[in-house]
Amino acid sequence: MTDTLIVIALLLTATAATAAALTRDPVRQAVVLALLGLSLAVLFTVLQAPDVALSQLGVGSAITPLLILLTVRKVNRRETQPQEGDDDRPDRAE
Repeated sequence: MTDTLIVIALLLTATAATAAALTRDPVRQAVVLALLGLSLAVLFTVLQAPDVALSQLGVGSAITPLLILLTVRKVNRRETQPQEGDDDRPDRAE
């Protein structure tokens, strides 16, 4: 029974890692990364490493995706705001 659980957890982790690598949209990638962190936490629990599983759950499933989402939001906000000194007039060479 234990071997079956390990194989299932490994397949779940491999699937989530592949999905995270193939996802191009950063927001969706953050969600898939959170699922990858959750599947790794399950794998560590099955492998009887609860302290590592708790660390992975906190960092890999919560903090890292949150930081990615905040970074994407900040970058998108900067792209939509006009920069100082930008105007609609083309430069005139005299």
